[in-house]
Amino acid sequence: MIWTKNILITGAKGFIGKNLIIELKNRGFTDLFEYDIDTDPSLLNDYCKDAEFVFHLAGVNRADTREEFLQGNYGFTSTLLDRLKEWNNTCPVMISSSIQAVLDNEYGKSKKAGEDLILQYAKDTGAEVFIYRFPNVFGKWCKPNYNSAIATFCYNIARGLPITVINPEVVLKLVYIDDLVEELVRALHGEANKKGDLCEVPKVYQISLSEITDLIYSFERSRRELSIPDMSNSLTKKLYSTFLSYLPEKELSIPLKTNADHRGSFTEFIKTKERGQISVNIIKPGYIKGNHWHHTKCEKFLVVKGTGVIRLRKIGTETIIKYFVNGDVLEVVDIPVGFVHNIINLGETDLVILMWANECFDPDKPDTYYMEV
Repeated sequence: MIWTKNILITGAKGFIGKNLIIELKNRGFTDLFEYDIDTDPSLLNDYCKDAEFVFHLAGVNRADTREEFLQGNYGFTSTLLDRLKEWNNTCPVMISSSIQAVLDNEYGKSKKAGEDLILQYAKDTGAEVFIYRFPNVFGKWCKPNYNSAIATFCYNIARGLPITVINPEVVLKLVYIDDLVEELVRALHGEANKKGDLCEVPKVYQISLSEITDLIYSFERSRRELSIPDMSNSLTKKLYSTFLSYLPEKELSIPLKTNADHRGSFTEFIKTKERGQISVNIIKPGYIKGNHWHHTKCEKFLVVKGTGVIRLRKIGTETIIKYFVNGDVLEVVDIPVGFVHNIINLGETDLVILMWANECFDPDKPDTYYMEV
């Protein structure tokens, strides 16, 4: 069954709540009852009367006393379920618990109490319930210096602030916020990943704190080095996206070093060990660049502005191959190894070329040999 309206979300302004609500709206859900600590309490009664599905995300992660934990993670859950009972509303209810529910601490005990309460509610009413014991959740919009080590690391490292790691060998279980939201949407559609009385987000990562901090520090360096991490690793990709979301808003841009002369300019844009380098080459009207060849370095040229001709000649032959290119008709021209090549600006404006090479430039081994086409 698919619920398309009257979805109640408690903890709506929290980390998971904000991400869930945005994605529900992206998918066309419009009748969302958003409830948080500053919502008029009287609205809870109305919401529980009309709700067709409940995402119960509200809870307390930090508290000074046992009573505060119980009130936040058990007391409000009890209030919510009582309101549903009063209206005889047996709609499905999802509740966010924690992997700490099996631990002997006040937070874990309060989460386990909430689980037991909703399991009893299901037995009493016949309502379908979804209990998720979330591990450490990371991603955009998580509050730093609160309850997420990754949010704190990203925020501090992006600002050159120190971080504290007490035990770097501790292994964390991580869930990415988008993977979590995807699973909650599946629960909404009646397709939750159930494991007995509990539900799980299918994609969980395990990584040590030292590996996490090393990665995040490498992300900070990569911006200055114009490098990109290995995006074939899904955890690295998600951590990198998370790190960028914590950059200071006035420091999103990266000044580039441009090598310029009378012919135009050359600017390196992105460097990767696995996928080579991307650069921007600008040639002024009437000028020529190139007239060289490579042993191992191959390239791709994409003219995005202006008009020109790419000329190639295989070493040891006299036949010249010509490709006339312009920014109005985008096409990629491969430059094979062993072909001397150049490019000439035939127009009256700058010729702008995006260039990819299969390796980053190494001044100690440039693999570039001068020769006229």
